[in-house]
Amino acid sequence: MTSLIRNTPTRYGWITILLHWTVGVLFIAQLALGIVMTKLSSQRTAFELIQLHKSLGFLLLGVVVLRLGWRLTSMMPELPAGTGRLERLVAPIAHFALYALQLALPLTGWALVSVSVLEIPSMPFGLFVMPNLPFGSSEAAENFWTATHAYLAYVGMALIGVHVLAALHHHFWRRDSVLVRMISPSRRCDGRKSE
Repeated sequence: MTSLIRNTPTRYGWITILLHWTVGVLFIAQLALGIVMTKLSSQRTAFELIQLHKSLGFLLLGVVVLRLGWRLTSMMPELPAGTGRLERLVAPIAHFALYALQLALPLTGWALVSVSVLEIPSMPFGLFVMPNLPFGSSEAAENFWTATHAYLAYVGMALIGVHVLAALHHHFWRRDSVLVRMISPSRRCDGRKSE
C-alpha cells in the first residue's frame, strides 16, 4: 500500500493524484464562481458568493503550497517513450505556467481584498480573520489588482483548456499512460499502447 502513496518513475502516487484533482476542482470552481458573482443583480447574493470566493481562494492557496512542496520533494514519472522532442520541451513550461497561475490568482485576490477601500475583513469560512497584505488601500490600487486578477483568470481558463485537451490527446489519440496514471496509481502505467 505504501508503494501506491509515493510517485515512481512510471506512475503518480495517491498524494500527487489527490493534490492534483483537489487543486483542479478548486481552481475551476473559483473561475466559475468569479464569473457568476460579478454578473448577479442581487447585491446580497453577490456579497455571499464573494465571501465564499475569498474563502475558497485562501483554501486553494494553502493546497497549492502543499502541492508545490510535494512536487519539489518527489520524483516525477517520465514521459512515455514515444513523446516527441517538442512536447518534452513544452510540457515542463506549460506545467510551470499552471503552477505559477495557481499561486498568482489567490495571491492577487488576497492583494485585491487587502487594498480595497471597502475594508471588509476576510474571514475564511467564518473561522478567523485573515490579515491583509501590507499594501495601502486606495481606489487606484484596487482597480490595478482587480484588473490583474481578472486577466490572470482568463489566462488560467486558457491554460486549463490546453491542459485538458493535451490530456485527452494523449488518452484518445496517442493512447499512452499520461492521463490514466493521474487517475489511479494501480492502473497500467507502463507507457505502452494498449493492444
